Amino acid sequence: MPLELNKPLVNHFFPGEPARPWDSILLPFKDCPALAADEVGRALARSSPSSAPGHDMTPNSVWKRIHRVAPHLIEDLLAPLVAHGFHPPALKMADGIVLDKPGKPSYDSPCSFRVIVLLQTFSKILERIMNSRLSCVARVAGLLDPHQCGSLAGLSASDATSTLTHEVRTLQMAGRKVSTLLLVIKGGFDNVNPSILCSMLRAKAVNPYLVSWTRSFLTGKTCRLRYQGSPKVFAPVAVGTPQGSPVSLLLFVIYVSRLYHEIPQGLTHSYVDDFGLTVSSTSYRRNIQFLQRR
Repeated sequence: MPLELNKPLVNHFFPGEPARPWDSILLPFKDCPALAADEVGRALARSSPSSAPGHDMTPNSVWKRIHRVAPHLIEDLLAPLVAHGFHPPALKMADGIVLDKPGKPSYDSPCSFRVIVLLQTFSKILERIMNSRLSCVARVAGLLDPHQCGSLAGLSASDATSTLTHEVRTLQMAGRKVSTLLLVIKGGFDNVNPSILCSMLRAKAVNPYLVSWTRSFLTGKTCRLRYQGSPKVFAPVAVGTPQGSPVSLLLFVIYVSRLYHEIPQGLTHSYVDDFGLTVSSTSYRRNIQFLQRR
């Protein structure tokens, strides 16, 4: 029974074909800033000691202790990966903990389960470093809409709420009827296409080493499901940003930035995968008609 269950679960949560393998010869990028020791220190400082480790079974506290004893060891290990824009396959092996959804009448379908993905803690150090570097250029390069909240420091849910409240009250003071449609992108993180995302980065002239690392990070991933009696066989994951990764939120909001459209006398705003379309006119009926056309 566990063997028969594994394949449907893998196909449901991690659909798709394996990504194309990378070329065997990698060259360093000339314009890549060297990895600094303080970048490693900041990444470790943001690592939670309570986070469950993944395939490496190494908690964050171990890497923090290693960094205190040998400050340059982690830096020396990660610097070549940054310079070559490469995320090795060994760091892309994850464990998926399969949990029952409570209250289901039966558990004959994959929809009756959910998966918590545990990533390797050493990989997360590099992901936090690359997240910090990419976030520094995201706004400047026009990769994010000004009304996107979340995924960046200083932009929280309260900012999204304040922006919406301000816009609605401004339009109401002008005597207009205001309507807001709230949407959630279901399964958005699981459907990020690496090729499309990297094309978006290249179109905004993002440093090639960041584009290369993003593509390397999102392709060639594998995950094994863990439940009672599971075969613990790694399966390829072709699309999507890894759940729980420090860089996943940023990559996702960049990917969905194409959904923003200018609304006359209105607003498009979001918090990660929660979108709001606000429109105004002389009547609520016109607002509904406008939102239906969107």
